[in-house]
Amino acid sequence: MATFKRFEDIQAWQKTRVLAVEVYDLCRKNEFAKDFDLRSQIRRSSTSIMANIAEGQGRRTDKDFANFLNIVLGSVAETKSHLYLALDLRYIEQADFDNIYEKLDEIGRMVFSLSSHLRK
Repeated sequence: MATFKRFEDIQAWQKTRVLAVEVYDLCRKNEFAKDFDLRSQIRRSSTSIMANIAEGQGRRTDKDFANFLNIVLGSVAETKSHLYLALDLRYIEQADFDNIYEKLDEIGRMVFSLSSHLRK
């Protein structure tokens, strides 16, 4: 079993917590705030990342945890996809896109590494 006693100890969860706040902040700005559908989707996918890390760790078996981490990777990709649309619609600036995308990449790498470790 993984050695995490609490999901709050997982660095990927900590980084996602910060990321989710940044996504929420972006969604409050200008035209993005008026697009209820996209705003809701990107918020839900970004919070799904941290929620599934927590839920997976709470399952208490490496196999279950690794399965939840695979779901997390899907949520990372989904958030990236929504981010592209926000950029294309000019809801966000390129610098904001690059910042969030880079953080999603880092989280994805961390989660993939953890999942691979748990499956061994």
